[in-house]
Amino acid sequence: MTGRAEFIERIRREVSKTPGLFGASPALRPADPAAAAETVRRELAERWPEALERFRAEFERVAGVFHRVPDLAAVPAALGAIARGHGAKRLVTWDPVALGFDAAPELTRGGLEVVAARAGEEDEAARLRHREQAARAQIGVTGADFVLGETGTLILFSGAGRPGSTSLLPDVHVAVFGRDRLLETLEQVGIMLEALHVDPDHTMSGAMSGAMINFITGPSRTADIELTLTRGVHGPKEVHAVFVEAP
Repeated sequence: MTGRAEFIERIRREVSKTPGLFGASPALRPADPAAAAETVRRELAERWPEALERFRAEFERVAGVFHRVPDLAAVPAALGAIARGHGAKRLVTWDPVALGFDAAPELTRGGLEVVAARAGEEDEAARLRHREQAARAQIGVTGADFVLGETGTLILFSGAGRPGSTSLLPDVHVAVFGRDRLLETLEQVGIMLEALHVDPDHTMSGAMSGAMINFITGPSRTADIELTLTRGVHGPKEVHAVFVEAP
């Protein structure tokens, strides 16, 4: 019993070294998710600069690397700079339709190999092929369906043309997003997910067809019971967020 008590006390002591940033409390499920989501969008249309600054601060606090570009046309150059900084030769990306841009033409002119997933190619052979390509690539490029300011978290839906392996297998994950993806609190995330769940015709609902939602807060971290931290064991060693200023 003494050994068990000492063991539990050791866990309690180590966990107490990293207290939470804020208290947790349950939130009521919205009676009208669509109306609640519209209220969140209307509020964030005015408060997005504050939400972005909060995200940047929290993202960098968990060792994320933040970038800001004026428009989508500037994204390939930003990706090229990240690739050169890591000596990368291969990139995998979501389907350009899901991303909203196609970085391949400019990046291939710069000597990089770019492989994009394609919506409609979700058979087993295509999934395995993209998984192998992602495992060989140094950089994976995705969008972000939501960006959570209070914890610096990227939220990604898997689905057609947006495999989870794109963000999980390369050593470096780069997520590109605009102001319309910004949210301030986890409660707002719940509201938006509820709204998508009850509205299958929403433009973002199709992205949820893969039934997996990834919450990514900084690089992959693994720690033993003494909180000795190792990065990149179960995911990317480095995570970049590229914010596109133009709506």
